[in-house]
Amino acid sequence: MDDHGLEEFRRRWQEELAQAQALRKRRKPRRPEQASGIFLFFSPQNEMDDVPFFDIQLPYELAINIFQYLDRKDLGRCAQVSKTWKVIAEDEVLWYRLCHQEGHLPESSISDYSGWKLIFQECRAREHMLRTNWKNRRGAVSELEHIPDAVLCDVHSHDGVVIAGYTSGDVRVWDTRTWDYVAPFLESEFEEDEPGMQPYVSFVRINSSLAVAAYEDGFLHIWDLRTGKCPVHRFEHDARIQALALGREGAIVATASAFDVVMLSPNEEGYWQIAAEFEVQKLVDYLEIVPDTGRYPVAVATAGDLVYLLKAEDSARTLHYVYGQPVTCLDVSANHVAFGVKSLGWVYEGNKILVYSLEAERCLSKLGNALGDFTCVNLRDSPPNLMVSGNMDRRVRIHDLRTDKIALSISAHQLGVSAIQMDDWKIVSGGEEGLVSVWDYRMNQKLWEVHSRHPVRHISFNSHSLITANVPYERVVRNSDLDNFTTHRRHRGLIHAYEFAVDQLSFQSPLPICRSSCDTTAGSNYDLALDFPHDSI
Repeated sequence: MDDHGLEEFRRRWQEELAQAQALRKRRKPRRPEQASGIFLFFSPQNEMDDVPFFDIQLPYELAINIFQYLDRKDLGRCAQVSKTWKVIAEDEVLWYRLCHQEGHLPESSISDYSGWKLIFQECRAREHMLRTNWKNRRGAVSELEHIPDAVLCDVHSHDGVVIAGYTSGDVRVWDTRTWDYVAPFLESEFEEDEPGMQPYVSFVRINSSLAVAAYEDGFLHIWDLRTGKCPVHRFEHDARIQALALGREGAIVATASAFDVVMLSPNEEGYWQIAAEFEVQKLVDYLEIVPDTGRYPVAVATAGDLVYLLKAEDSARTLHYVYGQPVTCLDVSANHVAFGVKSLGWVYEGNKILVYSLEAERCLSKLGNALGDFTCVNLRDSPPNLMVSGNMDRRVRIHDLRTDKIALSISAHQLGVSAIQMDDWKIVSGGEEGLVSVWDYRMNQKLWEVHSRHPVRHISFNSHSLITANVPYERVVRNSDLDNFTTHRRHRGLIHAYEFAVDQLSFQSPLPICRSSCDTTAGSNYDLALDFPHDSI
């Protein structure tokens, strides 16, 4: 189009626009106070029909649709243009959408609150405060109450609720969200004819409604946390339970004993029953339940160099198998499964992490090429397109699933990494030497660390809290003289709960280092930082 044609097009477009505006004005009579043309900029929001948008007038709804693509900074700039634009930029719908986009109050509706811009600012301020407390190690730390005559065997947590099993057969649950650290015992159905003869707890799992414990003698107890301390179901295997899994949501329990994998779930009447049973070729090492699978539960199990996909309506299917390359760790998400593979044999390719698609049942990525074994991998809790892993070569690695490359590698723990988790800016790792480290991986910098005697077996955190557990290798009480607390403390294991939210505790008050009600130890008071008292043992 030449210059003459462009000018002709502009002239016709302006004429048509002027005719449309004149026709709209004739259809809608103007009130006297609107004659000056200034009323449009000072009218209330509920009387605003057209919005000045450069040299044209737009309906209010269309202006909202345009402004919804702006972020908070752009909305702030638009609010300074005019009073009309300020009304649009502060619309409740826009700020409600921004709150949801940044993960604030995800389950709320727009009618639950008024003043969404102020709510958004408060959420941002609280998020900044929590991040600052994480970086500066400010908050409260508590050592959860232990059992004097037992050694910690296994720990698990979900949304601030912690479950622990001990060599005495006891199972305890703490709710760290309420700062009530006097944990109730979950009752079992073992006969107590002879004290001290109750079997050890092998595994414990917990979610929002259920608690599960597996014992050394093959028994499985399931508790409903909403009904009481007595188990709602008891299941018995002929051999020792080698792996236990519990769905993060819902009531699906999977166990592996000998060469059998069993899925349990309640029926419509609430009675627990076997939902599916599978037979595998080797002893199961790792077992996980796939989240969000609908009506039929799905699990992934590893047995030596075999990886099985277990669907309730189907038989066991081999997802991966390479002879002589055992699986060393496992994690699952709704659509993928990731597991570490140890390379052996004449053709050494290095130890890797394989990522499979559960829907297509094929390998998507082969990540890493490490000399050491991958000991832990976290896919489910990682940000989109990222995954974090720990290795016996002392390093923590962040894998980019889009490029199949290592985005970051950190030398973290002297004796190998045993537990790992990450979010959008930090990593919390635990090592075999008992060290818990917090990293800002965007800056490739360690923020702080805490050391305990035993290996770190469990790490779980959210925006405002952190749960860590140090579980001993040996499940034996070293000293029968329970009055010697110092000797027992060395070998019993520890569970720590950290809280970084300022609304939980005043910064002007001393922070309790130990909230245990046990009379054998005295708590120490510290101010602000999560410092531990000097432990000479």
